[in-house]
Amino acid sequence: MTKIDIISDPICPWCYIGKTRLDRALEANPEHDVVIEWHPFQLNPDLPADGMDRREYLETKFGGKEGAIRVYSQIEQTAIETGLDINFAGIKRTPNTINAHRLIHWAGIEGKQNAVVDRLFKAYFKEGRDISETSVLVRIASGVGMDGDAVRKLLDGDADIEDIRNRDKHARQRGVSGVPCFIVADTYVVNGAQPVEMWDKAIKEISEKNKSQ
Repeated sequence: MTKIDIISDPICPWCYIGKTRLDRALEANPEHDVVIEWHPFQLNPDLPADGMDRREYLETKFGGKEGAIRVYSQIEQTAIETGLDINFAGIKRTPNTINAHRLIHWAGIEGKQNAVVDRLFKAYFKEGRDISETSVLVRIASGVGMDGDAVRKLLDGDADIEDIRNRDKHARQRGVSGVPCFIVADTYVVNGAQPVEMWDKAIKEISEKNKSQ
């Protein structure tokens, strides 16, 4: 069994594209022996708890309207080429993702991380949901078979907030400055949304290596 650790933020479009491409390679190799674990990285750790207006955020981050349009035009084109229909116009606020990362952490305890990450991406990029809202996160948790009431109680408190922040800090200390970042077998680091073909080749090589051991 080979583990791929993915450092990611659920409001990162490149992370959504990267996961989609990896998923397609895994689906094309159904007998793979790869397991995945998700790890937190906040693109905007200093955002207010209730986030901020999306347009204001983008123009501040990318040096004005033209900069934001230039960057997101490239992202949108790549998403289309990947077969993803991202509704950027439907996203009204950029959320603080600390609570989304807490949910991903709790989902990992129950073996439901991939399902939760999938739903977070879709809620944000397709439905324009504010994934900092407790009601949205509880609905996502319930939808994958987690106990919604228990998740709501956890979100109402501060359980695992410091753990998430420390893990984010640890990733930065290890040299992670952007996401997605894939760490294969705790040895090989792959940055960015790599093509399906790259992952397909890597998964085949992993499978062959594991068979020969």
